[in-house]
Amino acid sequence: KGVREIDSATILTALRSVEARGRYESARRLRSTVGSVLRYAIATARAEADPTIALRGALISPTVTSRAAITDPKALGGLLRAIDTFDGQATTRAALKLMALLFPRPGELRASGWDEFDFESSVWTIPEGRMKMRRPHRVSLSRQAVSVLTSLKEISGGGSLLFPSVRSVSRPISDNTLNAALRRMGIGKEEATAHGFRATASTLL
Repeated sequence: KGVREIDSATILTALRSVEARGRYESARRLRSTVGSVLRYAIATARAEADPTIALRGALISPTVTSRAAITDPKALGGLLRAIDTFDGQATTRAALKLMALLFPRPGELRASGWDEFDFESSVWTIPEGRMKMRRPHRVSLSRQAVSVLTSLKEISGGGSLLFPSVRSVSRPISDNTLNAALRRMGIGKEEATAHGFRATASTLL
């Protein structure tokens, strides 16, 4: 359709298809983007009205929680593809891959040290100090996880931490690093959070 032919019903149909996948925040951002384009079209005499104005209040408001999680297999596939193509820090991409493979709590992973990993036995032993139940916990490492870890070791700075902060090799990345990466990939905070990987695992696996 030409710009002048785009009406509220056409836009709403497209937005509803996004909402149907549970991506409510993405739908709201898309409405805003379309509105910006149409207002530019008005300014350049290519359109006479912005039909997105009529859609205010028509979209589902996301319920934001600190542990939003993906529970749809197709959406999970989209998340994994987004992680694979993430163009930020390579160490952050590795952390997200390990979250999706091992499903630890974010704090357990981001503060982990190389001395916790036994590559011969393919086991990660999380010390009791970082476990919620205050007991050491052993995590079996899949071949994919070992591959990610092997590649990570070459780029993590040679220190004791898997994910050192860019400001200090003796301190791990912050709590917000993984969530910020998800937002950068276009995944809304109502769709997925770093804490939500565990809920994804319990729902889909």
